Amino acid sequence: MTSSHELQPRPGPVPRGPARVSDADRDRAISRLREGAAEGRLSQDTFLRRMELALAARARDELRALTADLPDESRWSRAVFGSVAAVSSFTVRLRRAWQTERLPRLLLPEPGPRPLRIGREPTNGLRLGDETVSRFHAELVSHGGIWILRDLGSANGTCVNGRRVTDTAVVHPGDQVSFGRLSFRLASR
Repeated sequence: MTSSHELQPRPGPVPRGPARVSDADRDRAISRLREGAAEGRLSQDTFLRRMELALAARARDELRALTADLPDESRWSRAVFGSVAAVSSFTVRLRRAWQTERLPRLLLPEPGPRPLRIGREPTNGLRLGDETVSRFHAELVSHGGIWILRDLGSANGTCVNGRRVTDTAVVHPGDQVSFGRLSFRLASR
């Protein structure tokens, strides 16, 4: 007969293998790999191979090896850079909003069969006397209640809300349109 003392496990060190990978560990490693690729520190092929290895990793050491050659930014530096980026984007949006409200209004004409031509030439429906505006710069036309702005091959370009128009663009009241250096805010009657 055995005593109850003999059946109890003996205290002592428990043999441990490498620490298992948690979902949080894997997410952090994958995030660092993405940042490394975005910063140009990893080629596309290297990034894809390391992503596969990160998803298959079973130990934290394997994940550490995948990101060992990437710089480790501290939480503090990430917070500072994130804050600077947020403030910068806010000031850009604020500047755009301020400038848009201060722009002269360009009233959309009554819809008709003929387009409103815009340019330096006196025969245009809207004559703009600026050297950055082409003689026949652009035209506005209404099709079924939708306004379409077409660039007519101008030298200095036509833009809608900061994006260059290569052929045509649908415009609405409130949009910012530019012909060369001159900018306007579209308005309806």
